[in-house]
Amino acid sequence: MYSVLRLLAFLVPLGILWFFFPIFREFWWLAALFAALIGISVSLLFLRSPLSDASRAIYARRESRPPKAGSAPSDEDVEDAEEPAADRPEANGTGDAGSRHAA
Repeated sequence: MYSVLRLLAFLVPLGILWFFFPIFREFWWLAALFAALIGISVSLLFLRSPLSDASRAIYARRESRPPKAGSAPSDEDVEDAEEPAADRPEANGTGDAGSRHAA
């Protein structure tokens, strides 16, 4: 639905500029530029709620998918499998490598 609204936010001003202002028939690229600017403005002002709804729906759909069999583990899975940062000497400042504060 959001995509349709964004498309209409561009096409309606384009049609108005093209049909009611004869100069834009000759300079069609200028009409397209103004219609794009108007469409972006309308979208930012009035289409925040549909954008939020569309983003939530996409996120929910991606999270509900089961992982593919035989695929490589995600970066998050690999990071979770690593040992905690507090157990590594360089993380708590006791190691020599990467230590900022020299004695």
